[in-house]
Amino acid sequence: MSRRPSDADWRRLEHAVTGRVRRPGDAGFRAAGTPFNKRFAGITPAGVVSVADAADVRRAIEWARDNGVDVVVRGGGHSFAGHSAGTGLVLDLGAMNTVSADGSTGLVTAAGGALMADVYAAIEPHEMAFALGNSATVGIAGLTLGGGCGATSRVLGLTADALVATTIVTADGQLLQCDADTNADLFWACRGGGGGNFGVTVSFTFQARPVADCATYVLLWDSADAAKVFSVLQDTVRRAPDEFAARIGVCKAGEDTVVSAIGQHLGSAAELREILDPVLSVASPARTSIADRTFWQAKDDLRHETAEGAFAARTNIVTRPLPDEAIATMLSFVERRPGSGNPDGGGAALFSWGGAINRVGATDTAFVHRDAMFLLAMDTSWAEDDEPAVVEANLRWLADLGDAMSPYVSGGAFQNFTDPDLADWRTAYYGVNYPRLKQVKEQVDPDRFFTFAQSIGS
Repeated sequence: MSRRPSDADWRRLEHAVTGRVRRPGDAGFRAAGTPFNKRFAGITPAGVVSVADAADVRRAIEWARDNGVDVVVRGGGHSFAGHSAGTGLVLDLGAMNTVSADGSTGLVTAAGGALMADVYAAIEPHEMAFALGNSATVGIAGLTLGGGCGATSRVLGLTADALVATTIVTADGQLLQCDADTNADLFWACRGGGGGNFGVTVSFTFQARPVADCATYVLLWDSADAAKVFSVLQDTVRRAPDEFAARIGVCKAGEDTVVSAIGQHLGSAAELREILDPVLSVASPARTSIADRTFWQAKDDLRHETAEGAFAARTNIVTRPLPDEAIATMLSFVERRPGSGNPDGGGAALFSWGGAINRVGATDTAFVHRDAMFLLAMDTSWAEDDEPAVVEANLRWLADLGDAMSPYVSGGAFQNFTDPDLADWRTAYYGVNYPRLKQVKEQVDPDRFFTFAQSIGS
């Protein structure tokens, strides 16, 4: 529990840092301290420090320790479970957003507050990439530390798999350089061990690879075709080369239920049409878009920005195709999803994994889910002004859907899509890697200065 620093204490912090300190009522306070998921918008920090550099991070940590104030770290602010919000001091990295890229070596170095838009802007002139998220406002820190996946992951691996070095400010104020040879255990933990656990990560260096033109697709069907589409597309992913990626989804918003397949192929549109022919033959889409694109046009085609409001998500690791009864169960639940005031609605989707993701050992990095064929993501949303009964109905629906799908999945969950209602999160997120993660935590943060509801060691 944070204590309440005096006004004089806050002034000392203002004088200590180069960046900006904001308190409730100050201009920009809400923007700097409110999480993306408005489910947690009611959590108000005592203050927000928007740091300018690593020195500011160290000074802010020292001030918080001296004053008995809890700290949470905010990169992009997209923590699904609201872990970048707190009632103490929010350490906002948003101003630390520089990214440099070296086309001759393929090395890309991003500061801890960089967003996807910042990274893409730096790498596009060099025609190289690594796996990145599909929202321009997602932070590189949270993405990497949780593992990070994208449409290219079946070829390029996880975001964390591309990480070759990182720099962390620990709870005792040390600035630690980490790679495979230096502070190797901490480096291992940063590749899928979750954000906010071991310190404040102020720099990431990645190894990018050359990219070329590709193709994208958007296919939409009526709900009557949903069962056939899910069944055939799962087999399509199983048979397809790693260059093919798919998001197979069903969503209900209002009274409308839409089935979709959206994705990318690191090849030509002609090749992509051949891969998709089985599903195009079994169920004619209401909309079909298959086109050759540059890699950068494809990135924009696949961009997804969630509507404003509150949401909840549950995930499972799927190691084999879902059987027909599982697909029927999922579709039946989506059709019965309760309404809300959020236009995003709710539903379920399978994201194609496998490929390069699974060619890394389960214990080689902290990311343990190396036997996955799909990620199953289930979600629902509501508006901030919806009645409590609406919120409760949506959360109950999501929990019941998750329970109904549990016989068909592995029991693992994706630590990038944190779920505050997940009971056995230690095993679900980290599996056999949790004991080692706990050991690393004890080494670098024995007092558990960095702690939250699902932090390592809590």
